[in-house]
Amino acid sequence: MQCKVYLIDVTNRDGVQTSRILLPKLAKTMLNIYLDEMGIYQSEVGFPTLKHEVNYINANLELIKLGAIKRIHLEGWCRAIPEDVRLSFKNCPELKHINISMSTSDIMIKGKFQGKKTFNDIIKSLVESVKTAKELGAKTVGVNAEDASRTELDRLIEFTLAGKEAGADRFRYCDTLGTDDPITIYERTKALALATKFPQEMHCHNDLGMAEAVSVAGARGAIEGSVDSYINTTVNGYGERCGNCDLVSTILALKFSQGLKDRLPLDEHVDLKKAWKIGKYASYAFNIPIPINQPGVGANAFAHESGIHADGALKDRRNYELYDPEDVGRGEPELFETGRIITTGGYGGIKGFRHVCDKLGIHLQNDNEAKSILELVQYANLHTQKPLTDDELRFIAIYPETVRKILTVDI
Repeated sequence: MQCKVYLIDVTNRDGVQTSRILLPKLAKTMLNIYLDEMGIYQSEVGFPTLKHEVNYINANLELIKLGAIKRIHLEGWCRAIPEDVRLSFKNCPELKHINISMSTSDIMIKGKFQGKKTFNDIIKSLVESVKTAKELGAKTVGVNAEDASRTELDRLIEFTLAGKEAGADRFRYCDTLGTDDPITIYERTKALALATKFPQEMHCHNDLGMAEAVSVAGARGAIEGSVDSYINTTVNGYGERCGNCDLVSTILALKFSQGLKDRLPLDEHVDLKKAWKIGKYASYAFNIPIPINQPGVGANAFAHESGIHADGALKDRRNYELYDPEDVGRGEPELFETGRIITTGGYGGIKGFRHVCDKLGIHLQNDNEAKSILELVQYANLHTQKPLTDDELRFIAIYPETVRKILTVDI
C-alpha cells in the first residue's frame, strides 16, 4: 500500500500559544468542527492537564458521540511524564489520542533541566509515559522530540525506537525553533524512516520563513523511507513567535507543486474547498487580519493589476494562476444587509432573538425555549467578546447542554 501524507492541525494547542492573543473555548470548538468538515485527520485540541481546558475538551469528546464531530481524531498534549499522562486521562476519561513531548537536544537538556536530567532519563520517562497512556485507554500515542532539529540523528533513532517498542504509534519531529532547511530535514527524516520503519510527524515553526517548505520536504523524506507522514499545521499559520506551518499553504503545495503533487499522495479526505471558510473564521476568532498576500485566502491571492498579467489571466487563468478561486472555496459574491438589521448578543431580547433564529432556519418552539437559548447566547457573546457568527448561533441552539460545559470552568 502506498504511503500517504495526513494532516494534524495544532491550532488549538500550539496556535493558541501565540503571544498577545486569546481564543475562546467556543471558537476552539468551532475550529474542531470546521477541521472535521475539511477532512483533516486529527486536531490537537489542547492541554488535558489544565483545569480551564478540561470542560471544553470533555464537551468536544461528547460532540463525537452526538455526531457533531464525525471523523477527526481529537488529541490531547502533555509532557512525557507519567504523572501528566495519568492526570490527562483522569481529567478526560474519554480521551483516545494523545501526544507526549520531551526535549531531546543537548542544548535543551542542559539549558532547561540544569543537570537534573540526562538523555537516559528522557528515554526512561518516555517509555513509562507511553505504557501508561496505553494502559489508560489511548488508541494512539505520538512521541514528540522537542528540538529534534538540533538533536543528533542517532539519538532521534534511539528515542523513536524506544517509543515504538513501548507501544507508541508515531514519532513527531519537532523543528521547534524553525532552524531546519528543506534539504537537511529531507535527509534526516528519510534516514530516520529507514532506520526505524515508524510513521513520522513534521512539526515545523516559521522563524526563518520556511515552515511549509521544511514540512513538505520532511514528509517527502519519510514517504521515500516507506512510512506514512503527518504534517502539523495551524490555520493561517498562527503560532508562537513567527508562527507554524500554515494549513492551506501546505495543502496547496501538496496538490499543485510541480515536484510534489505526484510524489506525496495527500489523504483523500482533505477538502480544500473549505479553506476560505476556516481561514476567515480563524481570522475573526483570533482577531488577526489575514495578510493580503496569504496563499489561497489572502485578498490578493487572485488579484491582477499589471497589464501583462491581467491580459494573460483574462485569456487563460493558467497563465498566471496555479489554481482557481473555487478550488479554495472562493468566487461567490458576499452580500451584506444594507437596510434594517436585527442582531442578537449580550443584551438582546426575546423578540429580536427569535427573529434572528428564524432567518437562520432555527425554529424554537416557544418563548420559554427561546429564553433558555438566549441566555446561553448572551453568555457566549460575553465569552467571545465579539458578535457571534451564524454557525456559532446554530451550534448553540442545537447543542445547548454541550455549550454550557464549554463555557464553564471547574475550579
